[in-house]
Amino acid sequence: MTETTKRLEPILLEAMTPEQRKVAEAIMSGPRKGLRGPFNVWLRSPELADRLQKVGEYLRFNSSLETRLNEMAILMTAAHWQSPFEWYAHAPLAIKGGLAPETAAAIARGERPTTMRDDEAVIWAFCHELREKRTVSDATFAAAIALWGERGVADLIAVNGYYDTVSMTLNVGEVLPPADADVPIRPPVK
Repeated sequence: MTETTKRLEPILLEAMTPEQRKVAEAIMSGPRKGLRGPFNVWLRSPELADRLQKVGEYLRFNSSLETRLNEMAILMTAAHWQSPFEWYAHAPLAIKGGLAPETAAAIARGERPTTMRDDEAVIWAFCHELREKRTVSDATFAAAIALWGERGVADLIAVNGYYDTVSMTLNVGEVLPPADADVPIRPPVK
């Protein structure tokens, strides 16, 4: 099963420009193995697609944050933007990475999870404050630095920003999960 795209038809490989095809082949030969999610939209601007996919590859596969925490931040982004495809793509990864299903469910409802590990509580505070206040408190910043150091904080900021871009792309492009997918996030109302 694949996603559905309401606004921009998928670009077939044989119809791509040489620049689009080069980027598409780089994505497909990398760890993602396919052109799902935002890539169909981004390929309309091949240089942008190439630059963003490289940032995304780092943040998804090489971040200094452990998978459970990185994916929790991604789920918070998906919930904030009401991006069903983002949720569909990352909720299984978060749970496989060790995030408790009840924590993911609370995030989907827009609630602070009541059963989080200490490091998850710092992720929640950091991401929540970043979205609500557009910065983080000194206490939250200090807690994040203590747990993950400066590199980890930089990666946490970047995963939020990158997946904001992904979620916006998916929402504007109306990229949706398969119709039979059980996703607790609904697309924003136009």
